[in-house]
Amino acid sequence: MAKIVKGQGFRGVVNYVLDQSKGAEILDSQGVRLKNAGSIIYSFVFQSEMNSRIKKPVGHISLDFSAQDLGKLNNSLMVKISQEYMNLMGISNTQYILCRHFDKEHPHVHLVFNRVDNEGKTISDRNDRYRSGKICKELTEKHGLYFARGKEKVKAYRLREPDKTKYEIYESLKAILPTCHNWDQVIAELKDQGIAVTFKFKGKTSEIQGVVFNKNGYSFNGSKVDRQFSFSKITFQLKRNISEQVYQKSNVRYHIPDHLVAGNILKSLFYQMGKHPAVNENRTKQDDVPKLKRRRRGIRR
Repeated sequence: MAKIVKGQGFRGVVNYVLDQSKGAEILDSQGVRLKNAGSIIYSFVFQSEMNSRIKKPVGHISLDFSAQDLGKLNNSLMVKISQEYMNLMGISNTQYILCRHFDKEHPHVHLVFNRVDNEGKTISDRNDRYRSGKICKELTEKHGLYFARGKEKVKAYRLREPDKTKYEIYESLKAILPTCHNWDQVIAELKDQGIAVTFKFKGKTSEIQGVVFNKNGYSFNGSKVDRQFSFSKITFQLKRNISEQVYQKSNVRYHIPDHLVAGNILKSLFYQMGKHPAVNENRTKQDDVPKLKRRRRGIRR
């Protein structure tokens, strides 16, 4: 996954990614003097002055990989993947440094680049988070890396607000939804866990368009908690829960024990349930031939 940040000054981010307490190691660079942190910062600043219209010329992306790929991800592979990511994101013809940190259990690199390219043009950030998500998935599959599904691998104790509260709401919804059959039940269950529910309406009508969850002073649209928790998807889940309950009750009513599934006993049961007509085992094929009405022979008058 990629975490994208844009900023105004290069000094803070360069000093952060070069912090030796994190085991920082420069793996790749382009267009900057690497003598020391000061020379790198000066290189970035000097080029950013070619385009004063960009208020946030700093591009900073953390590329994070799963801890399960630690043995597979050597420096050269991480550089290769990072370069492919940059190319697909349109980050080209510009200055950058790529640093690896070793302060966490999962492999990760920090990419710092100049959003003012070598010709003074702006490197677009349009829909960058959306594009980045798709690209990360593509590269994960391409290189056979581990992809954690959903939020099951999140370390909740390391989250800060408002992400901490959002994750708590996610966990609550995931736990209660499978047993709820309507919105009243959802609201009541969440209220017991300190979560309030409000709805968004279409204009001045009574048509519900969205749902908002509130906790600890923070509010999140359902789809922001997780895509599966939008109003429409939760409503669909509730309807499916009702259908499954009805189906299970139906199965209990008409369940046929295995030891009865044989011969005439089974046929008799089906007949009683109106599923199939009874079959007479003594009937012959000839009995099933429709009888033709016999023509009376005689002399026509």
